[in-house]
Amino acid sequence: MKKKVLGALLSVAMVATLLVGCGGNDAAPATTEAPAAEAPAADAAAPADTAATGSGKKVGVAMPTQSSERWINDGANMKAQLEALGYEVDLQYAEDDVQMQVSQIENMIASGVNCLVIASIDSGALVNVEAQAKEAGIPIIAYDRLLMDTDAVSYYATFDNKGVGTAIGKYIEEKKDLANTSETFTIEFFMGSPDDNNAHMLYDGLMEVLQPYLDNGTLICKSGRTSFDDTCILRWSQETAQQNCENYLTGFYADEDLDICATAFDGFAYGCKAALEGAGYTEANWPLITGQDAELMATKNIISGKQTMSIYKDTRLLAEKCVTMVQAVLEGAEPEINDTEQYDNGKIVVPSYLCTPVAVDKDNYEEIIVEGGYYTAEQLAE
Repeated sequence: MKKKVLGALLSVAMVATLLVGCGGNDAAPATTEAPAAEAPAADAAAPADTAATGSGKKVGVAMPTQSSERWINDGANMKAQLEALGYEVDLQYAEDDVQMQVSQIENMIASGVNCLVIASIDSGALVNVEAQAKEAGIPIIAYDRLLMDTDAVSYYATFDNKGVGTAIGKYIEEKKDLANTSETFTIEFFMGSPDDNNAHMLYDGLMEVLQPYLDNGTLICKSGRTSFDDTCILRWSQETAQQNCENYLTGFYADEDLDICATAFDGFAYGCKAALEGAGYTEANWPLITGQDAELMATKNIISGKQTMSIYKDTRLLAEKCVTMVQAVLEGAEPEINDTEQYDNGKIVVPSYLCTPVAVDKDNYEEIIVEGGYYTAEQLAE
């Protein structure tokens, strides 16, 4: 099999679109504050066209975990923007413990919150507590993860999740020139959690681009694991991704190199990086590695060449869109939405606002991430 040495990374044309678009009885702690982190600063100012009208109203924000940098950033941005509008905010993290998240939301309802924002761990486990909120007259906004099998959810704020998969697929397609090459490339897949609807949509977008190249033999998956069921990783576990990659390298790539790690999350990219280093991969045969979230460490890895690209999702923008939804439902107004067809949760089609994902790599991270104020050059140099 012919090899291609990784060359200068391609800038991704989707940059322009960013410029125009955008489950338990155990008692949970009252509030779990996010620790200080090297993360993009939360925009404490309310959106320019809104007034601080939230005085006396309380918003419960249920986040899944602090183990991933992006959720720390989401929580901090949401809290800052809601407080700037005058709302009291109860921000809690459940550390990927489903029963803890159920208890936290129950406590929020009991404390008299006026609105709930939920980024679920396992939305199937939240159906009953969501019904409690609906009975209490508390509107619910789903944040970045769709709440399934419930009619209690009012709106959904997220990124274009199928578009994330499409962006990753197109990056691989363009980087390896799959449409024109006579070479073949090996590839393994590391997809998201089966209980997260976003993971399914990402996979669909990715495979719409890459399946033809698997069918014609341009891409070869030696493990044979290409279906979502075979490649999904419960709770987005970095450790499981690393173990899977180690198993693939040992079982299928002892005599030839793995060319592409198609991962759906920066944490998976970290796991693949560790597995590859353990297997003796160097700059000379380092594979293309994708990711999602453009975490600080991932961006540093992109700069160093240990990760090829990531999907940049500006949590400040997503938080802002969600905050406008909260304000609208509490003030009796209609929030801005741009999708009324795509997000059927099994009970209703949830009105949604989709922000635009952007692929970043070594060629464009300065323009998108640094000049955009998400991270500073100093943070990336540390």
